Amino acid sequence: MRAKIVAGNWKMNLSQEQAKELCKEVNNMQIGSGIEVYIFPPMLYVSDCKSLSTHVKVGAQNGYPKDSGAYTGEVSMWQLKEAGINAVLIGHSERREYFNENNALLKEKLDVAIAHGIKPFFCCGESLEIRENGAFLEYVKNQLEESVFHLSDGDFKQIVLAYEPIWAIGTGKTATTEQAEEMHAAIRSWVEEKYGKEIADNTPILYGGSCNPGNAQSLFACENVDGGLIGGAALKASDFSVLVAEETWTILN
Repeated sequence: MRAKIVAGNWKMNLSQEQAKELCKEVNNMQIGSGIEVYIFPPMLYVSDCKSLSTHVKVGAQNGYPKDSGAYTGEVSMWQLKEAGINAVLIGHSERREYFNENNALLKEKLDVAIAHGIKPFFCCGESLEIRENGAFLEYVKNQLEESVFHLSDGDFKQIVLAYEPIWAIGTGKTATTEQAEEMHAAIRSWVEEKYGKEIADNTPILYGGSCNPGNAQSLFACENVDGGLIGGAALKASDFSVLVAEETWTILN
């Protein structure tokens, strides 16, 4: 059975004390059986959260593909591994849009993360313009082909995929269950074409677009949606606790 994952991306939010308190609250939540929970705090708070975490896994929101050198402001995958961090977000739409990260750079990041034993959460997704012009399937497939599908079978098994409809991030809009399932099913079919049915059936694909307690049940109930990459709702313990609760997943399954 595929992993069920709920991952909280805290983005550039919270003070140090707020981050530590939220981390404690997440670690004290009643988490459903078999559900893997990750948090991705701001880089300054990663070590604090790592030291406070027990059964919740802590990842980084970014990592640079060079191990060391004159790259002011960056943190390398090697340094993340040295700090005990075993997961990293790669390809988030905000990194693509605001920091001009292209598919070639994301491919390099992916390779280096895997080489250091860090689990990549690779994000893909389309803008509203691409959604409306009908080219969204081709666009997302191209993202995967240029950044991910060069991996060997063994390396590909290390990753988690996350579909982010960019038009639904922070806007309050959410993909319908039909839209989410269509894209997730398409992604799984492309993985199957490249790596075979067994690997495709075991690849977690998360939904990441304004997922919250009000819509999570219907989204997570989709056959090919294996959890969520959560933004705003991950900053509220009361909201996040619903997404990881046994009752939620029991109803779904």
